[in-house]
Amino acid sequence: MSREAVNRSGQVVVNRSAVAAVKKSSEMMKKALPPVVALISFIVLWQVVVTLLGTPHYILPKPTDIFDAAVKNWSNLSAALMTTIVSAVSGFLLSVVGGIGVAVLMASSKLVERSFYPYAIILQTIPVVAIAPIIVIWFGSGMNAIVIIAFTIGFFPMLSNTLIGLNATDHNMKNLFYLYNASKWQVMWKLRFPAALPYIIAGAKISCTLAVVGAIVGEYIAGVGGGAGGLGYAITVAASRLQTPYLFALGLSAAVLGIAFFLMVSYISRMFLASWHESEMEQE
Repeated sequence: MSREAVNRSGQVVVNRSAVAAVKKSSEMMKKALPPVVALISFIVLWQVVVTLLGTPHYILPKPTDIFDAAVKNWSNLSAALMTTIVSAVSGFLLSVVGGIGVAVLMASSKLVERSFYPYAIILQTIPVVAIAPIIVIWFGSGMNAIVIIAFTIGFFPMLSNTLIGLNATDHNMKNLFYLYNASKWQVMWKLRFPAALPYIIAGAKISCTLAVVGAIVGEYIAGVGGGAGGLGYAITVAASRLQTPYLFALGLSAAVLGIAFFLMVSYISRMFLASWHESEMEQE
């Protein structure tokens, strides 16, 4: 092949890659544009309506008031946000490990599942604010109790989704594994667990947002003051002082944190499932 032909083929490949990149970026823009426009429209409408009505800032602050409060209290806001991130991530990781581990044990034995799964449901039905004081008595106030509360509220979605996925494995595939004399653990880790991965990630998407809620609820009840206080503690202080703009800033920070957790888990989902599962495969 001549050098000119090689250059032309390489140029064609580069052009195709550039076209594909431009096409992908344009598709992402089309997906992102509607929610961005809706958000900007909502903020502008909020600003205009509150300004025209003359509503006091301690009743309903304008978006500019919320922004100013976040800037003025940024040191406290960032410290509280970091504390909540540590608590929520710790509780979420514990719920992932604990939920998957218990689900594997239950899926390995129907007797274990029938014996303990009802109590997992009972644990989920009890309001977290009802058991939080007990957790504080057992583990003391502060980070330990907050992490346990975040774990408690995020545990059941991981357990339930993982167990459903493990029990939904194709029986024909399991029979094929047993035909080749595979052990129960080989069937579990080489067949049932990979097949349950979409269910596990679905549970993680639920659990990650609940972990943020659990951490903030834990900070309401078991939080500590000073620089160690999280968003939940900061919200209680701002509410007691009637700092409504700062209160809105804290609430929006909690919402953004939950969204960030969800997007992170969604990114991990695409990494694991995009090559083989229809839920994450790109549609033509």
